[in-house]
Amino acid sequence: MGYVLKVRLASFFAGAATASALGLYFLQKDYKIAHGAISQQVERLYDSLDGRISELEKLKDVERPAQMEARE
Repeated sequence: MGYVLKVRLASFFAGAATASALGLYFLQKDYKIAHGAISQQVERLYDSLDGRISELEKLKDVERPAQMEARE
C-alpha cells in the first residue's frame, strides 16, 4: 500500500471519528433538553391533577355532613 493511500485512510478515519463524537455530543445534548421539557410537562400535569383531586375530596367532605343531616 502506498504512503499517500495510508495517509488518506488515516485522515478519513480521524475525520469520521471526530464527526461521530460531535454527533453523539449534540444528540446527547438534544436528548437532555427533550427529557427536561417532557419532565416539566408531566410535572405540570401531575400538579394540575393533584389539585383537581384535592378539590373533589374537599367537595366530597362537605357533601357528606349535609347528606347525614338530611337523613336524620
